[in-house]
Amino acid sequence: MKRILILGAAGRDFHNFNVYYKLNPHYRVVGFTATQIPNITDRIYPKELSGPFHPDGIPIFEEKNLEELIQKHNVDYVVFSYSDVSHEYIMHLASRVNAVGASFILLGTGATMLKSKKKVVAVCATRTGAGKSPLSRKIVTLLRGKGQKVVVIRHPMPYGDLKKQICQRYETLEDLDKYECTIEEREDYEHHIKNNTIVYAGIDYQKILLEAEKEADIILWDGGNNDTSFYKPDLLFVVADALRADHETKYYPGETNFRMADAIVINKASQNKKGVQIIRNNAKKMNPRAKLFEVDTILSAEPNITLKNKKVLIVEDGPTVTHGGMDHGAAFVYAKNKKAKIVDPKKYAVGDIKLAYKKYPHLKLVVPALGYGKKQISDLQKTINNAKVDYVVTGTPIDISRFMKVNKEVVHVVYEIKEKKDSIDKLLTSF
Repeated sequence: MKRILILGAAGRDFHNFNVYYKLNPHYRVVGFTATQIPNITDRIYPKELSGPFHPDGIPIFEEKNLEELIQKHNVDYVVFSYSDVSHEYIMHLASRVNAVGASFILLGTGATMLKSKKKVVAVCATRTGAGKSPLSRKIVTLLRGKGQKVVVIRHPMPYGDLKKQICQRYETLEDLDKYECTIEEREDYEHHIKNNTIVYAGIDYQKILLEAEKEADIILWDGGNNDTSFYKPDLLFVVADALRADHETKYYPGETNFRMADAIVINKASQNKKGVQIIRNNAKKMNPRAKLFEVDTILSAEPNITLKNKKVLIVEDGPTVTHGGMDHGAAFVYAKNKKAKIVDPKKYAVGDIKLAYKKYPHLKLVVPALGYGKKQISDLQKTINNAKVDYVVTGTPIDISRFMKVNKEVVHVVYEIKEKKDSIDKLLTSF
């Protein structure tokens, strides 16, 4: 019997446990660790979910205490189970693990992908913020136009009470309030709901699949970060970001996705033609069978008002500009194109938003839409309301005024993708 420690960030780690370790008598999981997301440690993975070999549930620790945890709990294997990290980052972790005597494991897709009785289209990426959301919406719309009922299953974000998050179904915007969603959850669910698409998410992805199959002709897996799909896809789209060309060779599991893809969608193609060629060359070497598409992100705003020479505060999608590594997003590009005066937000920042500028020094002119709990949402609201500007321009997929009181008008930037040459619809037709 081997003793296991699973490294995670409240998502892939729980899935790996459920599908590989939960009912396996040869292993005992002594704990999960957590990183990337604040305030998700010092919890218990509940006994209701942990199976017969873990009757008391499983504790969740901070990853920073890794060596101490391995030694204290006599760990045999450490299982890496989160995403959007560099290959170098992983090997430093592996070295820490090996140095105190344990083995380091990456579970393969064959061990972690569930099979659906319905067809599955998966949308994954090489990096966070590459453009999965507009591609997912487009695919849903195209399939719906062919008479197919599509249900989206979204990558997990169970940051609250785990016993209440086993299987969640979202159909209306009120469901976001019902489940007390964080800003990150709202960013990934709201745009689908507004597109009249039912979304499932949670912890138990076998149960979630069984429920979604009852009302779907086709399942669309909408992946988070740049994680691999939890379901075996019949058609796998992988988005590569032309502004971060070559990251498909340097990040985990983005490279895995890139090598597995049936279709590689190169987004923001017109913004970096050199980057497009780098990705094309990598695809030729690493996955020559994949169909390649070049697309651009088309920006518009609600409301469509004149921003020229107006002072604006830019608020961007949190994961994209934090651990995604981007220094700007859609809102910045839109405001710059409209010749707005973009103010430096740092002097207005408070609390966790202020700390984010120290943790992510590449951030200069944007506010990350952090909101993993009530305190962060409050800090974000205060930061926005402190700003001496004419407008707030947001690039998140959500309407922030729905859940916080903002004292100035919000210009919400929306984005869709448009193919430059070949049609994604043709590939879906053959599918």
